[in-house]
Amino acid sequence: MPVEGICRVAFVLGALLAPLPAWAAALPTTCAPTIEASDMQVVRAEKNGVLVLIDGRAVHLEGILLPQGTKDHAPAFLAEQAISTLSDLSRGRTVSLAVNIPKEDRYGRLRAQVEFPQDNDEPWLQIAMLRRGLARVDIAPDRRECAAALYAAEAEARKNKNGIWTQAAYTIRNPDQLAGTAGTFQVVEGKVLTANVKNGRAYLDFGTDWGRDFTATISPDDMPIFRDAGIDPRNYAGKMVRVRGFVDQMNGPEIELPSPDMVEVLVAP
Repeated sequence: MPVEGICRVAFVLGALLAPLPAWAAALPTTCAPTIEASDMQVVRAEKNGVLVLIDGRAVHLEGILLPQGTKDHAPAFLAEQAISTLSDLSRGRTVSLAVNIPKEDRYGRLRAQVEFPQDNDEPWLQIAMLRRGLARVDIAPDRRECAAALYAAEAEARKNKNGIWTQAAYTIRNPDQLAGTAGTFQVVEGKVLTANVKNGRAYLDFGTDWGRDFTATISPDDMPIFRDAGIDPRNYAGKMVRVRGFVDQMNGPEIELPSPDMVEVLVAP
């Protein structure tokens, strides 16, 4: 059997047999209180990870990002396994959708935390995908309410080396390991050497050479979100943090942070 095929078999078995904790995740309604729809049946899971309901509505799984395979510079079977598992978990099942305003994305899809009200073991679809290591947390600035629960499930999967967390393409990188990652979603961990605000934009510098080293930025439009959360980005200076987002290549590699929940403070100075 080719190496790719062996890896695929090992990955599938690992995803299916990976042990899940005995405790059940809290229902998403504890952090997203508005139920938009109850007792809706899922007809199918699309290849882009969107769920289609029996009434024709499409549902975007809020708060997580599924593996993209070759777009992530990773084996294609990772993305295939994520969609297959998503389908196995949801197709034909009755769900409730926890939705906050704004309810829909630009494509008219409901932005929802998806729960299985009749399942006491795994009542929350996003948590089930994260625990299997078949998704990463991706928090939108206007959907911050469930961040803590989602991050906890992702951390559990990393600790157990489930799913994508066995793959080099998805490893948590340090700021010096971002060559060739432009356009991919990355999780980066390191110490913020300096943090400044210039012309309304915040710059978190992870190196001394701004023309080459990794920088995380906060746009002027997103700065009010940090202020409303009581966070001055300049206070990140000297802290060990974990940031995430799509890498852009400016002077050096850069990730723009739309929300404080895309920054995990690991160690205070």
